[in-house]
This record gives sequence, C-alpha cells and structure tokens, in this order.
Amino acid sequence: MDRHATRLGRANGTARAVSGVVLLLPGASPLVPGPVRSLARELARAGAAEGLVTHVVRYADRRGDLARDAEWGADEAVRRYGDVPICLAGFGAGGLAALRAAGHGAVNSALALAPCVPEGEAGPSPEPVKHLSGRQVLIVHGTDDARTDPELSFRLASRAKKANRSTARFEVHSDGHGLREHRAEVVALAVDFVLGAVLARRYSRPVTDALAAPPPLGLRMPLASGFGRSLRG
Repeated sequence: MDRHATRLGRANGTARAVSGVVLLLPGASPLVPGPVRSLARELARAGAAEGLVTHVVRYADRRGDLARDAEWGADEAVRRYGDVPICLAGFGAGGLAALRAAGHGAVNSALALAPCVPEGEAGPSPEPVKHLSGRQVLIVHGTDDARTDPELSFRLASRAKKANRSTARFEVHSDGHGLREHRAEVVALAVDFVLGAVLARRYSRPVTDALAAPPPLGLRMPLASGFGRSLRG
C-alpha cells in the first residue's frame, strides 16, 4: 500500500509556536464516528493558547493497518513541528491503533476510547505492552459495549499497568460502543488527560487517583456523571 495515501487533516488549534500535537485516530467505520470530532474541537479550544495543535489522521485504507498510519502521522508531525510531545488519541479501531503505535519515539501518551481489542487478549496471543513503558496511557470503555468486549480492554490495561505504572482505565457505566450517552463527560475526561500529558497541566483529581491506584482500582474507575463541570473547583 502507498503510505503517502495517508495524510493529516487540517491543523486545528494554535497559530503560535507549537508545543504539543494530538493525532486523532477515528474508528474503522465512518458510520460510528464516536467522540473524535467533539474531542478535536474541545482540544483546539482548550489548548490553543498554550501551543497545542490537533490533526485527524486520514487513513490510506480504513480496513488496513491503522497503527502504521498512526506511526506515519507521528513521523509527519515531527517533520512539521520538530521535537514536541505527541499524543495518539483514537476511538474504536483507532483506539487500538493508538495503543499499538505508542512506542514511536516522539509519542509520550496514548488515549484509547472504546478500543477494539482483539479476542486474542483473552487467549495465548495478547497485545504487546512493553512499548508503553514511559508513556501516559488512558483507556475509556463503556460497560454496555456490544461491539467490543470491555473486559478485553481491562485485561489489556491490567498487563499494561505491570509494564507501565502510568496507566489508567475508566468505565462509562450504561454506555455503548459509540459513547453517546455520556459524551460530554467522556470528552471532558479525554481533554483533561491530554492537556496533562502533552502540556504538563495538572490532572484532575479523578485522573490522578486512577493513575496512582493499584489494580484493579485504577483500571475500573467509574466516570462520574457531570465530570468536567468543575474539574478543579
């Protein structure tokens, strides 16, 4: 496949010197967009004053190797912006791609929303996790996800926590794969994590507690209703 077919969408965010980049990785199906657009919009608003820029990765083929597209995106971000921290933030298959590509040298964090973790996670061929060492990692999953079993992302997070203490996972109770029922809270949580990981802002207390808590507590953190209304009030 021609990797040049992969491209970055238009930049959203800052016109000043760039201090951090977020690459947004949509899911494999355009029919289930998830919270990527809302997240891109809120990140651009919240981080522009501090030099944050976001791009949506336009895949060469949604049925192809999305992790390779994410790695290409990270290479392209380095070419454009230089040595700045990069967060890979994905939904569904894009969430899995964010985790798989997080070993890229310029990536300091990965956010996986409802990641489509393969069934192998429950068997003899689990996802690799050693490359997550040194990264900030957050997984968010709806407990009623009928498309991808949330227990698989819990198992992945449990192994990732052993390789990398800076791993947390939140559960969105009663929400499905698209994370529609609690979209505002999911986006607020994601923005809080990204701004902390990329711009070194202070995490909200729930994120701090989740990162610090031993498993399984920090990997089954409930996302509270109304999260984001007064994060640091």
